[in-house]
Amino acid sequence: MTGHRDQTGVRDHRKLPRRRGAVLNSAIFEAVRAEIAESGYAALTMDSVAERARASKASLYRRWPGRAALVLEAAYDAMPGPASAPDTGSLREDALAILRLVAQQLEGAVGQAMRGLLGEALQNPAVAAEVQEYARGNVAKTMRAIIEQAAARGECDASVATETRIEAGPALLRQRFIFSGLPIDDDFLVHVVDEVMLPLLLVGPPN
Repeated sequence: MTGHRDQTGVRDHRKLPRRRGAVLNSAIFEAVRAEIAESGYAALTMDSVAERARASKASLYRRWPGRAALVLEAAYDAMPGPASAPDTGSLREDALAILRLVAQQLEGAVGQAMRGLLGEALQNPAVAAEVQEYARGNVAKTMRAIIEQAAARGECDASVATETRIEAGPALLRQRFIFSGLPIDDDFLVHVVDEVMLPLLLVGPPN
């Protein structure tokens, strides 16, 4: 890791090239995921992230109130979002693409982060409040985006996309990830899409 250090060997972030906005955020998010992959969620600190990202700790606290919010945003940064919704020309293939991307991330540092956050939130109301404040529901928003694309193609009726129907597939994925301990393999994802999501979304509008 490169950078200027003072006579004590401590890195002086004031002498590093100044980064702002998305560039700095991206470096911080990458540092969070790398720290978790290397040492686990419990060992993660704002100091360790700042050091790896070559940023000041103050710059982290200006953006996030604490570790939980930072980790949650670093996880979201790696996950598919509405702006990157796939458009394969098929609702089935779009849904599979999203779930495959989510499953891939949950196998690595993002999955460790989410388990760590959930465990800490269950024990600490302040962390739970932080998680709730910074939660985005990106997977559901991305699902809505692909449903709107499918509706524009005439593949389904957008009015069927109630919150409950949109959440059904992602909820099954979360349940398997958090509670079952079973792998989120492709066979499971195909069953979720074919047996749950498509039957719910390719029907008439709810009464």
